[in-house]
Amino acid sequence: MSQQLQVLNALDVAKTQWYHFTAIVIAGMGFFTDAYDLFCISLVTKLLGRIYYHVDGSPTPGSLPPQASAAVNGVAFVGTLSGQLFFGWLGDKMGRKRVYGMTLMIMVICSIASGLSFGHDSKGVMATLCFFRFWLGFGIGGDYPLSATIMSEYANKKTRGAFIAAVFAMQGVGILAGGMVAIVISSAFKNRYQAPPYAIDPVGSTVPQADYVWRIILMFGSLPAALTYYWRMKMPETARYTALVAQNAKLAASDMSKVLQVEIEEEQSKVEQIANAPSNAFGLFSKEFLRRHGLHLLGTATTWFLLDIAFYSQNLFQKDIFTAIGWIPKAATMNALEEVFRIARAQSIIALCGTVPGYWFTVALIDIIGRFTIQLLGFAMMTIFMLGLAIPYHHWTTKGHQIGFVVMYAFTFFFANFGPNSTTFIVPAEIFPARLRSTCHGISAASGKLGAIVGSFGFLYLAQNQNPAKADHGYPAGIGVRNSLFLLAGCNLLGLLFTFLVPESKGRSLEEMSGENEGDEQAAGVLNRTMPV
Repeated sequence: MSQQLQVLNALDVAKTQWYHFTAIVIAGMGFFTDAYDLFCISLVTKLLGRIYYHVDGSPTPGSLPPQASAAVNGVAFVGTLSGQLFFGWLGDKMGRKRVYGMTLMIMVICSIASGLSFGHDSKGVMATLCFFRFWLGFGIGGDYPLSATIMSEYANKKTRGAFIAAVFAMQGVGILAGGMVAIVISSAFKNRYQAPPYAIDPVGSTVPQADYVWRIILMFGSLPAALTYYWRMKMPETARYTALVAQNAKLAASDMSKVLQVEIEEEQSKVEQIANAPSNAFGLFSKEFLRRHGLHLLGTATTWFLLDIAFYSQNLFQKDIFTAIGWIPKAATMNALEEVFRIARAQSIIALCGTVPGYWFTVALIDIIGRFTIQLLGFAMMTIFMLGLAIPYHHWTTKGHQIGFVVMYAFTFFFANFGPNSTTFIVPAEIFPARLRSTCHGISAASGKLGAIVGSFGFLYLAQNQNPAKADHGYPAGIGVRNSLFLLAGCNLLGLLFTFLVPESKGRSLEEMSGENEGDEQAAGVLNRTMPV
């Protein structure tokens, strides 16, 4: 028999109101900061190379050695993966709200600290930068499971998908903001401190003040996070955690009475009855969890892993694309600050055209056509467009056809964002029981970050030219970009197949999805329904 608590039912049927938007902004600003901090490093790596790895007499500007480049770019991913697992688990143990403030403080402190990286030589600066970026990533990792869980537990049934998608869509805005901040700061310094191109004066092309530019760009990420800290601390704990996990019916009812501005009855005996039901007694490593949710967790973790391999490999092609269509001229023809400006401008255009629109398409359509359809469509289109880039790859690289390549490339990432990049974030926050929700989201997200590490670094080596003489400086020969694209298309196809393990949650309450309110037999029936109904 169904025994939905009045406080949870009130949240499920609540009309969209002011507190929903407040929750989206508070959780969304965390995600804005996450994206800004993770992606802004790619805007300044070329500058770091010029400042700290200049070689006298070299015809090209200094660049980060492969190991330093991998460390600077990848250490935050490793931190994020660790943070997702740790804070996901902690969010179920201590409560969403208490842990939410912790992750934000770590992000603010480490954002500022990474801009203050110091050292006697280039290795010292890179080592301190990597240290602080690891801990920055650790804080960012916690934001994934907590933002998704808090939003899903606050939202109503009807528009829950759109609300969680809106939080995630702030990632696109954060990437765009990173580009805009870099444009403004590099322009200001470029106009104030004029410098010749590298080809004319190798030393003079990097003005001493350029060292401030990358530091300011990295530190700016702390601002939006710091501004939302007060509001995060004022948010009440989610009613689902207070009632179903902490088993405090009185607090859950009084918190949500204030939020929803309606009278809600506390139902302590019903809370205890639900909490003590056999269907709510199993842990993460139990046979019962495996029977009910094992395939779901496998589905959410593998689809996120496979998506992120493709999603984070995009960096491989960006430099070729930008150079091919003339957005970024050869490095030696520019000074250091001009290069930062050109890279930031190119990244911002890509974000504006390919990245941001996809997120908002998901927000608009997810509660109409459902998560399952969007994820399936996204993986299918990504497979098609990747093959469309790979099969006639030589055609795309010849002069005059590069614009076609850019259009195909933009569509690939439009369907990543209007597709699995959004849905893999949303679904794990909806289909697991409240006492394991944050943990399971953290496991799924960490699996995604593992895919991001494979996509960013595995393919950095794999995509190198098959001819060792033509591979990038310091890298061994790989399988080439064309073969890498075929591999990525294969990952997308696998993602499409694993999507069939994930249930559709459109229009259903969180307790209905997780089976927390149902009798054992009924719960099993609900849970095993994978395809959309």
